[in-house]
Amino acid sequence: MPPDIAPNPQPTRPALSRRFSVAPMMDWTDRHCRYFLRLLSKNALLYTEMVTTGAVLHGDQERFLGHNETEHPLALQLGGSNPADLAACARLAEAAGYDEVNLNVGCPSDRVQNNMIGACLMGHPALVSECVKAMLDAVSVPVTVKHRIGINGRDSYEQLCDFVGQVREAGCRSFTVHARIAILEGLSPKENRDIPPLRYDVAARLKTDFPDLEIILNGGIKTLDDCREHLQVFDGVMLGREAYHNPYLLAGVDSQLYGSSQPPISRSEALAALRPYIADYIGRGGNMHHITRHVLGLAQGFPGARRFRQLLSVDIHKAESPLALLDQAAQLLEGR
Repeated sequence: MPPDIAPNPQPTRPALSRRFSVAPMMDWTDRHCRYFLRLLSKNALLYTEMVTTGAVLHGDQERFLGHNETEHPLALQLGGSNPADLAACARLAEAAGYDEVNLNVGCPSDRVQNNMIGACLMGHPALVSECVKAMLDAVSVPVTVKHRIGINGRDSYEQLCDFVGQVREAGCRSFTVHARIAILEGLSPKENRDIPPLRYDVAARLKTDFPDLEIILNGGIKTLDDCREHLQVFDGVMLGREAYHNPYLLAGVDSQLYGSSQPPISRSEALAALRPYIADYIGRGGNMHHITRHVLGLAQGFPGARRFRQLLSVDIHKAESPLALLDQAAQLLEGR
């Protein structure tokens, strides 16, 4: 299918800031999700799903690197551990227009571990440093790292400082810290997002000990009040599941965290703004559900939310006129 084309692409890009970002989430933060989230916040930094170097180098580059101009500021997250491959992918990302390249050192799944990707790399700081340096030497856009505070068997604060210190020496200046360790045996990726306790104190100590670095906090943040509190300590906050399941939270980001004087977009306005994008996608043979699966949380907390979700996740599969169904769902958001 051709790349997604915005009905009204923005001529200029907003500046990249990591004060607030939405985490890379597999199967969730695809291009349709990011287009929708951008309607809610102009300033939030958005991340792609993690893409492996093998997929970028040997797969469909339009599928893995394609994006809409309106998604910026936008970062590509890469999974890999071969410095040459990562450098080649970083060059492709820069050529494709990404504002940042991020290395995944936090994913705990068995599948990525077997390919030396993700959290297991915390046990190999010298290799991560080599990877980061290779990417920095290859591109002019920022190269950043997202990691845990440790892994089982290497979870002391001293070992965390050793990891961050070595990667800093390679030239990395921005670290997004998921404030949990990753347990690489015995827990699923989902369990690794909940069972290891959150240790904001460890991440805060890291900021104190590395004041020259940009430290972004990730893990368990649910409200903009939480964000403001953490921003007293950290340089930025990253939200994951909460931003996905309760996307309207992003509508307050620009005014509450960036000082924008523009009134936030309403829920009904956001869905109306998404409609031309959906119509264009359907017109090119796409399935509306590929997009609307990302907006199910838009009605969260309101009467009619269950019906809204049913229309866009169940009824959609048997609808003869998907856009008519979308308009029916939109009526449930009128005035909200």
